[in-house]
Amino acid sequence: MNAIRPPAVAGAFYPGDPQTLTATVDRLLAGAEATSPVHPKALIVPHAGYIYSGPMAARGYASLLPQAGQIRRVILLGPTHRVAVNGIALPEATVFATPLGNIRLDAQAIARLADLPQIVFSDPVHAFEHSLEVHLPFLQRLLGDFTLVPLAVGHATPDEVAEVLDTLWGGPETLIVVSSDLSHFLPYATAQQVDSNTCRHILQLDTHIHPEQACGAFPINGLLLAASRRGLQPALLGLCNSGDTAGDRDRVVGYAAIAFSEGVPDD
Repeated sequence: MNAIRPPAVAGAFYPGDPQTLTATVDRLLAGAEATSPVHPKALIVPHAGYIYSGPMAARGYASLLPQAGQIRRVILLGPTHRVAVNGIALPEATVFATPLGNIRLDAQAIARLADLPQIVFSDPVHAFEHSLEVHLPFLQRLLGDFTLVPLAVGHATPDEVAEVLDTLWGGPETLIVVSSDLSHFLPYATAQQVDSNTCRHILQLDTHIHPEQACGAFPINGLLLAASRRGLQPALLGLCNSGDTAGDRDRVVGYAAIAFSEGVPDD
């Protein structure tokens, strides 16, 4: 019997009505600029409400369009906002649901991670966590049928995260997505400077990103370590903040889309 993790933030972070959600995601993808490296292996994309970060998330996901038919499994990592965890939490659930339907978790992949010391299993960590959920409708519209490995990353070292990624790295059938916003609640101009500096360090594969720079710092640092070891090439697809989309400019949240390619970016 399948244990289903139901959507927790449908109707809040993104539309809860399936038709409205489909139209919203499709519109965001259609409006994204298609400037990307060849075949991204991994993405860093933001996880706020769609009115705030949806356009930047779509810019990241639009880079996958040429290869979408090859991707069959998504390793999705994001920070925990509601329940603290030491290590990296997988759910006990076997299915994640959104208004667009159910997504099967990759039982074989999860079994390969189960004995790693940094892995814990906890449905409460996942129950109300939005950092993973908001990406699922984008993935459903892009990929159709795929399996999911949802990883809620608490306090974990870059090596611990990289070990998980290395275990499931695979080939072109496997996509890695790290969910993270950038700075939080700074004035607009200050955020622009801080976030630009953070992106510069990410593009240098610097594994010392701090949580005040990016709420997904722990999974980001693990991805950067794995990317450095494997020779991935990073590319900044876009950078903005909530003052550019739907918020005021007194206290903004930063968003970036960054792709990591195993090939050389197009000229």
